[in-house]
Amino acid sequence: MSQGSTDPQGIVGFAAHDHSACTRAALALAEETCAEKGLSFTPVRRRTLEILLESHVALGAYDVLARLAEDGFGSKPPVAYRALGFLMDNGLAHRIERLNAFVACAHPGAAHDPAFFICRKCGAVAEAQGVTPLDASADAAGFAVEKTTIEAEGLCPLCREEAA
Repeated sequence: MSQGSTDPQGIVGFAAHDHSACTRAALALAEETCAEKGLSFTPVRRRTLEILLESHVALGAYDVLARLAEDGFGSKPPVAYRALGFLMDNGLAHRIERLNAFVACAHPGAAHDPAFFICRKCGAVAEAQGVTPLDASADAAGFAVEKTTIEAEGLCPLCREEAA
């Protein structure tokens, strides 16, 4: 299931879509994933994912913590960090290193090394699956890639249109 509309290259996040439908699908897949793995999808973990799914913008841990505190889940940093860690460990969220922030995975359940396009103006984040040219280069060098994350910063289609 995808978090947003996907273009032909597998990029999710910038295209217009039914956001409530993608949120429901992502939550259902998270519940299914946890059930299959015998993991507890606690209320705080679920709420953390819901917060990340509200938009295609990366959120800092303290932004997530503030929202969790508003909802009565506590105001101590470990509350957010543990929930975010669980989501990342189980392929339901990613950390955007450049922003020191988190986004819900746009391709949960699919084994992939994400590439992120980050709009420097509005903060929207789109996720693409796979990094084929890098994998091919690594193979040619005899290198076994275990994990890759690529982050590119620029302007999303809406911000490019506004700037024109």
